[in-house]
Amino acid sequence: MFSKISTPNLLTALRIVLIPVLVAVFYLAPLEWRYLASSAVFTVASITDWLDGYLARKWGQLTPFGAFLDPVADKLIVAVALVLLVEVHASAILAVPALVIVGREIVVSALREWMAHYSDMRSVAVSVVGKIKTAFQMIAIIVLLAAGPGKSNPMIVGYTLLYFAAGLTLWSMYEYLKLAWPDLSSGMINEDKD
Repeated sequence: MFSKISTPNLLTALRIVLIPVLVAVFYLAPLEWRYLASSAVFTVASITDWLDGYLARKWGQLTPFGAFLDPVADKLIVAVALVLLVEVHASAILAVPALVIVGREIVVSALREWMAHYSDMRSVAVSVVGKIKTAFQMIAIIVLLAAGPGKSNPMIVGYTLLYFAAGLTLWSMYEYLKLAWPDLSSGMINEDKD
């Protein structure tokens, strides 16, 4: 069974395995280097996010399992990292974009599931806005994890990037809702679309 798992899917699975590693390093490492170590773990996870998609396309190894697992892995590690950051920074300045990002992921995931069952548009491709949002979000989290609380210059850079990511997050959610709105507002669900 495992011999049939592709390298891109293994990289995606590695991102999920890195989640408990990130949490353990964040809480268990000695204080003087836990923030940099957490940032390093998240950086590795971010690189696997780019690399698995690149390799899957290059090697022609796009699979339904990979298409399912990749966004799940992305959302899990980002949500966990944001929770860790909100806890350690204890700041509304960080909590607001974190809530926007996590809330959008819940809304869009529910919308995608609904569209798969009830909409004529079964799926929506990731847009350029989504890719830019992901890049800003990943870099912001890397910077904020590395800085830890109290280092103002890196935190300003991290907060700025996170707010840009949150703005792009809202924009991409609007785009998804706009595409689905004709089906959402039709008033009837076509049960034959299973």
